[in-house]
Amino acid sequence: MPSESNLIVAAAALVDADGRLLVQRRPAGKALAGLWEFPGGKLEPGERPEQALRRELREELGIETDETCLAPAAFASHPLGDRHLILLLFACRKWRGIPEPLEAEALRWARVAELYSLPMPDADRPLLGLLDELL
Repeated sequence: MPSESNLIVAAAALVDADGRLLVQRRPAGKALAGLWEFPGGKLEPGERPEQALRRELREELGIETDETCLAPAAFASHPLGDRHLILLLFACRKWRGIPEPLEAEALRWARVAELYSLPMPDADRPLLGLLDELL
């Protein structure tokens, strides 16, 4: 059973037809405001990562995808104050709708090489090299 001190987050590396990834900028007033991150969020009690990610993509971007379109890609483990973040990253190449920044300050499509120059949360950084190899 996961420890209550672990924060489990599911995130998506949405990949477009040109091989670019979608990142969103965290809005003012939230923790890590102004940083670019992969869309996603915390798992609710009893939720599987795929369920949580589908819900988060709907809430944050207004898009729909099927669980079969979410491929486990990588994970990150990072200290976060008195908690510990476990970030589960899924690659997704198929969804319905056009992503909109419903909860973010902005969206941006970028190649992995471009993401290295963006300010991102420390937990997301190690995922970039892995994504570069996968794509």
